[in-house]
Amino acid sequence: MATRKKMPPSGGASRRGGVAGTDVEAFMRTLEHPLRDDIEAVRQILLGVDPSIEEAVKWNAPSFRTADFFATFHLRSQDQVQLVFHTGAKAKATAVSGIEIADPAGLAAWRANDRCVVTLGAGSEIATRRAAFEAFVREWLRWV
Repeated sequence: MATRKKMPPSGGASRRGGVAGTDVEAFMRTLEHPLRDDIEAVRQILLGVDPSIEEAVKWNAPSFRTADFFATFHLRSQDQVQLVFHTGAKAKATAVSGIEIADPAGLAAWRANDRCVVTLGAGSEIATRRAAFEAFVREWLRWV
């Protein structure tokens, strides 16, 4: 299981304008996870998809937002990088109507109409799936 050392609250904003009081950089420096470098690589890929994407530590993991949070690393996975894609903390109409996103690479395993787990693998698998992941994120942003 991923753990991180306890750190005093930073009181400031995270890199790229995240929620005050969270610091993704500090979180990542202290993250003890076998895929830490892969998680960092995916973090940078996701931040590069669109300039409106911000990050913060939410739900005890690096999370990403535009108007609302939409993706959070699933740090319990120890052998492959995974992110949970969602539409924020509050239920929206998409919980009933669903979200339609092209996923020709089969990255997403749907857990609800508006929530899925995206699996990117580890090591070179991430580079192989990068273009498909970036396309998936761009489409997801249309729904949040």
